[in-house]
Amino acid sequence: MNPEQTRLARFHRQMSTNLPILYTKRGCAWCREVVEFLDRNGVGYRLREVTDDPEAFAQMERTSGQTRAPTLDWHGDVLADFGVDELVPFLRSHNVKLEDS
Repeated sequence: MNPEQTRLARFHRQMSTNLPILYTKRGCAWCREVVEFLDRNGVGYRLREVTDDPEAFAQMERTSGQTRAPTLDWHGDVLADFGVDELVPFLRSHNVKLEDS
């Protein structure tokens, strides 16, 4: 993780526990794309990078039933192994207003 990603990860972990949890893996292009999309559109989330965190990895697997990232846990409604194309309708189904729409 570069210094900016580390700073953002720390920031997101410190945010309210009411925010959805986004599980990512280091080096995952889809994860990076999703993080950039959420940040660009002002959508809050708590970031859990699971590559070197066995507890977070296990939680992601329990939550989603699989080991692929990204995984988004929106208060029990889970979107797993997705890209931005799948994320947009998921967010809209949760009444999230995207800045680009």
